[in-house]
Amino acid sequence: MRMAALAYPWSHDQERSVTRKVAVVPHTHWDREWYAGFAYFRMRLVELMDQLLDLLESDPGWSHFLLDGQVAMVEDYLELRPQAAPRIRDLVRAGRLEVGPWYVLMDEMLVSAETIVRNLQLGVAGATALGGHLRVGYLPDMFGHTAQMPQILREAGLEHAVVWRGVPAAIERTGFWWRALDGSTVRAEYLPAGYGNGVSLPEDPDALGRRLRALQAQLGPLLGDEDEILLMNGSDHQAPDPHLPAVLEAANATLGDFELRITSLAEHLASAPTAGLPSWTGELRSSARAQLLMGVASNRVDLKAAAAVVERSLERLAEPLAALWLPAAAWPSEQLDRAWLEVVRNSAHDSICACSADEVGAAVRSRYATAKSIADGVVEASLAAAGAAFDQPGTVVVNPSPRARSGLVEVVLAGAEPPPGCQLLEQRAAGSLQREIRGEELSAALSELGASGWLDDGEPSGMSVERTGGSLVLDLVSDGARDADRSLRPVGSAMAEAIAEAGADPHGPVSIRVERRASMRVLCRAVDVPGYGWAPLRTDQGPPVERQVRGGDNWLDNGLVHLAVSPADGTFALNGLAGLDRLVDGGDAGDTYNYSPPAEDLVVERPDSVAVTLVEDGPLRGRLRVRRRLTWPERIEEDRRVGSVTVEVTTLLELRAEEPLVRVTTCFDNPSRDHRLRALLPLAERAERSEAECAFGVVSRPLQAEGGPGEVGIPTFPSRRWVRAGGVTVTHEGLAEHEVVDDGWQLAITLLRCTGVISRPNPVLRPSAAGPGLPTRDTQLVGPVAIRYAVAVGDVDPWALTEDAWVPLFAEGGGGGGTRPLSAGSHLAVAGAEVSSLRRVSGGLELRVFNPTDDPTRVVLDGRSGWLVDLLGRPLERWTDGFPLRPWGIATARLDEATAGN
Repeated sequence: MRMAALAYPWSHDQERSVTRKVAVVPHTHWDREWYAGFAYFRMRLVELMDQLLDLLESDPGWSHFLLDGQVAMVEDYLELRPQAAPRIRDLVRAGRLEVGPWYVLMDEMLVSAETIVRNLQLGVAGATALGGHLRVGYLPDMFGHTAQMPQILREAGLEHAVVWRGVPAAIERTGFWWRALDGSTVRAEYLPAGYGNGVSLPEDPDALGRRLRALQAQLGPLLGDEDEILLMNGSDHQAPDPHLPAVLEAANATLGDFELRITSLAEHLASAPTAGLPSWTGELRSSARAQLLMGVASNRVDLKAAAAVVERSLERLAEPLAALWLPAAAWPSEQLDRAWLEVVRNSAHDSICACSADEVGAAVRSRYATAKSIADGVVEASLAAAGAAFDQPGTVVVNPSPRARSGLVEVVLAGAEPPPGCQLLEQRAAGSLQREIRGEELSAALSELGASGWLDDGEPSGMSVERTGGSLVLDLVSDGARDADRSLRPVGSAMAEAIAEAGADPHGPVSIRVERRASMRVLCRAVDVPGYGWAPLRTDQGPPVERQVRGGDNWLDNGLVHLAVSPADGTFALNGLAGLDRLVDGGDAGDTYNYSPPAEDLVVERPDSVAVTLVEDGPLRGRLRVRRRLTWPERIEEDRRVGSVTVEVTTLLELRAEEPLVRVTTCFDNPSRDHRLRALLPLAERAERSEAECAFGVVSRPLQAEGGPGEVGIPTFPSRRWVRAGGVTVTHEGLAEHEVVDDGWQLAITLLRCTGVISRPNPVLRPSAAGPGLPTRDTQLVGPVAIRYAVAVGDVDPWALTEDAWVPLFAEGGGGGGTRPLSAGSHLAVAGAEVSSLRRVSGGLELRVFNPTDDPTRVVLDGRSGWLVDLLGRPLERWTDGFPLRPWGIATARLDEATAGN
């Protein structure tokens, strides 16, 4: 167990005159990777599964075993023991082996809503292929539970949940009604002593009786008079006890006050009492009864950032772009399935929470890199299809978002003078070059010309090949342009001909002549690009930008926002709200699970020096570079910060035309260990609560957190992509932890939390261990760090702000020859709700939306029709032109094939 069972203040002996029933659920809790890597744990898994299958097949007393509610352990086992698949299927179909409904036991706070859904879908599909899935939302070891989980479970046909961490003190029964924000309700079973309250049962009946009486006393009033005790017979990586049926039979023959039976979790919950139960609405994030381990939101921010980038790349870019621009038959299902598998595997609580060995962190990073590469490839192919779709040459701006948007795109144009309203980034002068080589050197010479900027993206815009006086002559044209007036000339066949001819005469003379025309890289503002649509980029006749960016030595202004940097401390002001981005560095004597202040802390919040440089002054984008030199302690020894290191923190502040937000990119080479770095943001008004995005919704939290004997409750809370308080909104890339401090007047965003051990035995804020005390190196994050977030002051839509900050518009050039007119249009108009997912399923479009408000809405899909389905794809009801959506509701719509074409 990761935590010893707590002694509850109500523990007392209960005298009973009737027999208490005890449901014994044999199980194992399986971390795919944790204090060692996946390969190590799979060796142990194979040994356990071999033993378990033999036991279930040879002893009918072993009627049930729970495989931790996740399918990954079965798949991992079958990869090495494929011959065992029929045995597992027989046991699952017989109801003796419970698998699923999850693929892995994920963390609910640190991954996206879609990652949770895809995890559930993978788990149900995998378990169904094995014979059926556990119809219980088994959530035994998550570090808190998201507010919409009951709705997610009900949308998958699950009516029960089993939880441990996060249950507040207000819940005074082991069973309670847990409601999502929309009112969806499941019966939740709380495990007061964790998922291992029945591990290693004694074989002696008298000893077993004493243990059961102690457990019953510990449960106290949590246990109703007629409630059956749920005894979870297993723990972390625990093999089954072969003697369990005999032990229970002996106990039943001896003990008069208990009646024990081996059963399944589903059977136990099916008969659990439902009358008179307390209820709770929203997230479960209390430390009153068990360690919540809240610090997992802020360790290894590099992995959290990678998760944010990859989930965005799949959900907001790759899937919608491929669904809308690629033919249905070309939907890259195999590639996207692989990417999602890597993301879901990383969502396992010990993996994304980074409370693991360094080997595990490296594996998580590698999986995200694989998924990102796949997503990037799908985006590239989809945009190429978009560029080729139009009937005239030109550049189109592609919007992967459901919102109609305006924004900046970067393009390369012919000429030396940027069009009015565009911003020049880089110029390439006209010129010419001639090179004499041998035939065998042609390929290398072309590569060199591409790398040195003489050819467009490594290839010419046009070329001719001829022989003159025995020499092979290549005339190449490089115009560098990607604008609407450029006619792309096919050069592939001519280039192949030249390379083949040169190869046939490797020592023959080759003359390469390059004419490079003047070109420039510029920023342009695309205006009113329809949601899930496109618009031509007209750099020569676009509307003027009314509120352009201007800049000075330490300020930027776009008519909406005035940004000024203080040369004294490097903080910045937005529209007069000063002191934003104050860097506060303090010691952390905790571990990967919890922050813990050292006994002798040294907090650094003022830089030694500040330098501010104007990098870009508009008219479309302004940038200021702020360099702050600071002196930090180097490490913690004997619970105090010691040593001294110098660090230069470089922050790039970016303001764009017509936007209310300031983008912040902070980079530095971290030289310090055992510390926590936070950015403090003063609030425009005193906050009594904060609001943050959670899976499919918003959670509102007070300035305090409920603690208990196992963990001090500190109000450091997670957010998915954005948090707001006191008139300030922050949208971020993986900076999951925030806290409202200074009595409601400042918002603290954790930029970095560095520790060097998985778990300490008794840090200040958690007086017992949460895991093994193994040292780690990578969790100190010594080395380069890059952090991104954006800030807006005032009344802004956080969903739109987040989309504008992180989801780009794409400019794609094409040479004509397609079928679409080169005018603005949209593949799919969606209004009335936020979109979580757009992809193809079975050839048709599937759209998942949610309503993050207290008011009912109507999702408008004019001209479309289809079916509403649940999260597992089962049909619910027909719809035409849209459908109503309750407050905080989630809905998944399949579009009829006749209305879902590209």
